[in-house]
Amino acid sequence: MKFKNVLREAAFIDGQWTLAKSGKTMPVINPATGVQIATVPDLDVNEAKQAIEAANAAFKSWKKTTAKQRATMLNRWFQLITDNADALAELLTIEQGKPLREAKGEVLSCASFFEWFGEEAKRTYGENIPSNTNSTRLLTVKQPIGVVSAITPWNFPISMIARKAAPAIAAGCTIVIKPAEDTPLCALALAALAEEAGIPCGVINVVTTANPIEIGHELCTNPIVKKVSFTGSTPVGKTILGLAAKTVKKASMELGGNAPFIVFDDADLEPAVAGAIASKYRNAGQTCICTNRIFVQAGIYDKFVARFQEEVEKFTIGSGLDASTDIGPLINEAAVAKTDGLVRRALEQGAELHSGGKQDAAGDRFYQPTLLTNVTDDMEIAQAELFGPISTVFKFEDEDEVIERANNTPYGLAAYVYTRDIGRVWRVSEELEYGMVGVNEGMISNELAPFGGVKESGIGREGSRHGMDDYMELKYICMGGI
Repeated sequence: MKFKNVLREAAFIDGQWTLAKSGKTMPVINPATGVQIATVPDLDVNEAKQAIEAANAAFKSWKKTTAKQRATMLNRWFQLITDNADALAELLTIEQGKPLREAKGEVLSCASFFEWFGEEAKRTYGENIPSNTNSTRLLTVKQPIGVVSAITPWNFPISMIARKAAPAIAAGCTIVIKPAEDTPLCALALAALAEEAGIPCGVINVVTTANPIEIGHELCTNPIVKKVSFTGSTPVGKTILGLAAKTVKKASMELGGNAPFIVFDDADLEPAVAGAIASKYRNAGQTCICTNRIFVQAGIYDKFVARFQEEVEKFTIGSGLDASTDIGPLINEAAVAKTDGLVRRALEQGAELHSGGKQDAAGDRFYQPTLLTNVTDDMEIAQAELFGPISTVFKFEDEDEVIERANNTPYGLAAYVYTRDIGRVWRVSEELEYGMVGVNEGMISNELAPFGGVKESGIGREGSRHGMDDYMELKYICMGGI
């Protein structure tokens, strides 16, 4: 098994592979089989403090390295991730469940962030400001903010770390990462490759724990930590913001979504169906930017539903290690129960079932790709972040109506629009209250573009040149006596 080459079963603090002082461990379970694949340390709050202090000690020297030095190390890290992509993908599939080809794509996406931000490290420019007097000169510089804590999710357990660690380290910060309890192995594998790349002791630390509330509290309130970055649900994000506010920490939040996917009558049908399928069913629908509500204009509605159903029913369900698998397991039994409950209640409220709608025979954590129509905006399933392989299709009549319905949610992460009318492209894209809009495109995330939401979907941006700003402070210097 290739993944054995990158498997680590210890936390990583101050450059040392560390077991819990208590001797406690927690299992890592393959969601496709229910079989334990590894154990990792169950660290306590004192060990989290140790990681924070190690990061703080390392920051004193790391912040003084040149941008070129940091870029060189990040490029080495990028190359090692790329060289080990097959092993990392296998590890990701085994601990998270997604099909191996999706896992390989995520690993390469992860690598791209280290390459991109290594290059951006050399472009964190300040500015010279025209002065208001002859005797002064005004300028700004950008400096690393300090120790960063990163709390990352289970659905993209390697790329979500890269989107935080790469810009933080490129900026000259140090970082303490708390991966999700279900998927700690990818974080530890990244730390192993960082060590091999020559990243100094204490610059990256990984704290594994079965007690996320207590450890998370420490990562959000410890005064040494200057920045908190979180990806996860909106309710948890609100709690983290409240904790970070106690010491006025900088915070970036990538939170929940309820993405509309809008198909107008003039859209090309086949690309629209393909885009909706790709956006909805990637990672078994366990994606924050995946399609949640499919709005189809009346003139094309019946054709779209028929073609969409044909594609949904082609999916193969099974272990992600099987090359024929399209849909892997959900992360745990609770996710299956939540998904099934949403479907059951929608059907009770009048939704019509076209495909799926129940747990699959492949195993306890597998749920059939599901298609529901006759869904109304007031149903629970229309308001919830689905995070499962469920498609809900809504009919609409005109542009103004669908914009109002699409915006009728507290979330504002991603939205999708399919149309061939260039005027409509501009009008709808500008009116949608979302941080990201895909036009005739269902897959929008990459390292080059700013990723993030508005309203209750988040604060800040990851990726792109803007992704460095969340890890730096802008300092103004006024020089007098010139």
